[in-house]
Amino acid sequence: MSTRTEGSADGLVRLTVEDGVGHLVLDDPARRNALSKRMSDDLAQAVDAALGLGARALVLSARPPVFCAGGSLDGLLERSTPLAEAYAGMTRLWEAPVPTIAAVGGPTVGAGVSLPLVCDVVVTTPAARFAPRFLDLAIHPGGGHLWHLARRVGPQGAAAMVLCGDALDGEEAVRHGLAWRCVPEADLLPTASRLARRAADRSGPLVRRTKQSLRQGVALSDVSAAAAVELAAQEWSVGRPEFTEAVRRVRAVVAEQRA
Repeated sequence: MSTRTEGSADGLVRLTVEDGVGHLVLDDPARRNALSKRMSDDLAQAVDAALGLGARALVLSARPPVFCAGGSLDGLLERSTPLAEAYAGMTRLWEAPVPTIAAVGGPTVGAGVSLPLVCDVVVTTPAARFAPRFLDLAIHPGGGHLWHLARRVGPQGAAAMVLCGDALDGEEAVRHGLAWRCVPEADLLPTASRLARRAADRSGPLVRRTKQSLRQGVALSDVSAAAAVELAAQEWSVGRPEFTEAVRRVRAVVAEQRA
């Protein structure tokens, strides 16, 4: 087993890469893991570092009890940082070519909700709470928050959560499509890690290409266009040595069972 850790002792995001899975942990509990510019920059750097260390899947979690309290209010009031520069972390997560899994075990508020939204899969617990709350602070959502939220919970769900201030706990998040599984707290990281490891154990190029096709297909409104994207990727995959080897293994198993 190979374990490597990247990052300085005073960083706000801890990174460990183990067996092809990068574990990114928001680590500023004194500020409830608020998404300050420093936190966002550290997260972006951690994503890049994990990929540089060969991570084939990423798990995002946070030091409890709060997953993320949203954007830094001091930074917003001081306007010392352009708003466009505040989204580096979530942008890098969204653009990561490998599968990303968010493990949300506590409240996540405002811009903090965008972090799980930009991940491919969200695992949560009953204690989690997803509450955008932008309008409570008289600020418009940013960073693509409305687009990501509406893709998960639909336009009506996004309106209920953002315009009307509704919030979802972990079990409700699963029912509305914001999360994939709701598990007991003790199972949160093991479940997220298991999903990430399954992805990491598959062919890296194939997983990346499939994630790319999934993103492209969701953005298309015509099934023929989506089928064309998949056909090109499928033709690419059957020409790779991994496919030939997989078929050989299956045939060997079938032959052994018939013997």
